[in-house]
Amino acid sequence: MPPPTATLSVASSSSLSLFPFSSYSCSKQPQLRFCPSPTPTPTRLTQFTPLTTPNYPIGKLMTPSAVSIEKETMISERPHTFLRETDGKDDGSIRARFQRMIMEVQDSVCGALQALDGTGKFKEDSWTRPGGGGGISRVLQDGAVFEKAGVNISVVYGVMPPEAYRAAKAAATDLKPGPVPFFAAGISSVLHPKNPFAPTLHFNYRYFETDASKDAPGAPRQWWFGGGTDLTPAYIFEEDVKHFHSIQKRACDKFDLSFYPQFKKWCDDYFYIKHRGERRGLGGIFFDDLNDYDQEMLLSFATECANSVIPAYIPIVKKRKDTPFNESHKAWQQLRRGRYVEFNLVYDRGTTFGLKTGGRIESILVSLPLTARWEYDHKPEEGSEEWKLLDACINPKEWI
Repeated sequence: MPPPTATLSVASSSSLSLFPFSSYSCSKQPQLRFCPSPTPTPTRLTQFTPLTTPNYPIGKLMTPSAVSIEKETMISERPHTFLRETDGKDDGSIRARFQRMIMEVQDSVCGALQALDGTGKFKEDSWTRPGGGGGISRVLQDGAVFEKAGVNISVVYGVMPPEAYRAAKAAATDLKPGPVPFFAAGISSVLHPKNPFAPTLHFNYRYFETDASKDAPGAPRQWWFGGGTDLTPAYIFEEDVKHFHSIQKRACDKFDLSFYPQFKKWCDDYFYIKHRGERRGLGGIFFDDLNDYDQEMLLSFATECANSVIPAYIPIVKKRKDTPFNESHKAWQQLRRGRYVEFNLVYDRGTTFGLKTGGRIESILVSLPLTARWEYDHKPEEGSEEWKLLDACINPKEWI
């Protein structure tokens, strides 16, 4: 499930893959779409430098001529808005207010992370496109606390090719649409601490609109909200996991008491590594295609969830960042990061969508950790702390 360049990277968890979309219809049930998985092979500790498009089994990538997204232009300073002039005139529109929200959340989260790290500084890249839209990628790397932390936002205007349209849908369909004009905005982040006892965090909140395709003139505009926040530790501290889930539940309960149990299950189901038979981590909340409530309510809900990131995560990292660890603990963290990489590059719909729409590669792949590890047929000893984590990933629990 990913900042926006039409990538949506809001790192792929992506570019975080900003847009792990599900279907255009609003089914509210978890819908999974899996690509063929490669046979894992043993490797040594790997340093990731995502500078080129990788050759992963996500289907045939779009050729440049098939992509209807303008090339980005790097700029020296972030603009006040990435909206087209026609959109920017209405400061009260959902597009304008969602953009304002993701910019504010990016600032607050980056400020909190940088203050916690103490020495690391975020590098910022900003870009625009001639026809409107753009994004801001911020990455802190090799800090005192965080090995890599990416917080990306993007606002995207484009025409979605049929292949990308199908990649954005979670369920198979007989519909064969022509090019579909779309607007997307979102924030996405993945945070990888150095200490193996401090968990990785991913969050992603997005708003998406489509206009009628050329093959369906007069069709109504469709819109939806999506997003979620999930925790991926290498070791279980039950008090930490309960704290994290309690913050997610509190945000959900302010709007609908059915949201947390529904979105918690959806999260467990979405972040499933099919070829491993296990989840990526210990879950949180995940939702997509959310459009059967009032837009104002859903904008407020997405804002509440995004603003819950800091209280849900920062106290945990503060508590664990200085915990002593040994090489064995670090090796296990690297193995679990390998699982993180596998999910993002094999299954995450946002990554697939970003690559097929010509998104900014650095943003799309910013979710990858600096280092990860694969060992042949590794199995933790039953009853060990490592085994307990794996068991919880295979058999999701109710934490609160």
